Amino acid sequence: MSTQTRQRPATAGPPAPPAPRRKPSRRIGTVLLGSVIAVLFVLPLWWAAVSALRPQRETFATISPVSLWTLLPRSLDLGNFARLFDAEFGRALLNSTIVTVLTLVAGLAICATAAFALAVLQFPGRGVIFAVMVVSFLIPFDAIAIPLMSIFRDARLENTYLALVLPGVGNGFAVFLLRGFFQGVPYDLAEAARVEGLGWWGVFWRIYLPLSRPALIGAGLILFVFQWQAYLWPLLIAPDPNMTVAPVAIAQFAGQQGVDFGAIFAGTVLTALVPLLILLFFQRYFTQSVSSSGVKG
Repeated sequence: MSTQTRQRPATAGPPAPPAPRRKPSRRIGTVLLGSVIAVLFVLPLWWAAVSALRPQRETFATISPVSLWTLLPRSLDLGNFARLFDAEFGRALLNSTIVTVLTLVAGLAICATAAFALAVLQFPGRGVIFAVMVVSFLIPFDAIAIPLMSIFRDARLENTYLALVLPGVGNGFAVFLLRGFFQGVPYDLAEAARVEGLGWWGVFWRIYLPLSRPALIGAGLILFVFQWQAYLWPLLIAPDPNMTVAPVAIAQFAGQQGVDFGAIFAGTVLTALVPLLILLFFQRYFTQSVSSSGVKG
């Protein structure tokens, strides 16, 4: 009698053990820790916003001892915002908007073209130029503000929008971010476009820019925040009241006659609200641009 032997299927090895599941207690602890950290970050902003809506006499009256009324106003008062705009804060806010928009447009054009040249074009000294740019954004601007002011005054640029805009258009960190992103674009695309007769400007405009939307948004946010919150440079180069920007106008509520904390909080809330909304809207693109650029270079 013949017997048929059945062949057992070959196995690659023992089955992989199931992935360990996170314990519910550890997950709850992580959520609670994250919530506590988030609250600690939000509380100062909340207190500033509440202080802008309460009468000035109550600004610090509820701090000691701390109570529910420290974080909630007993009564709402819009007088702080009224005094803010009586002091022509609206003009200062408009100046900040004009300067920031001009810096954003000119800065993106300059930083993007510089990053493209450093990432794609081959020329002697490219690495040295990039190293100098990296070092430039590591130097605090306050360290060079005084000598830079003397140069601008000698050029008769004091109290002009040009003087307020120029120092912000060449941002080393924005160039660093865009260069890293451009290096991630396949160089074969540029070579194919060059074979078809497209110049380097056409390669930059038609291929690299359309593919770099997240990086451009990230670099634009860097330029925006840098210029919107600028205080020392506008204070030095634009002392004319008609050229005052929002951060300087807020500081002027602290004078020899006293400190108007209510107006300061109101101005702080208004100036912080604009970048907060913009960052919340574009945070996904900013995170994507940083993650795509941080591993290159």
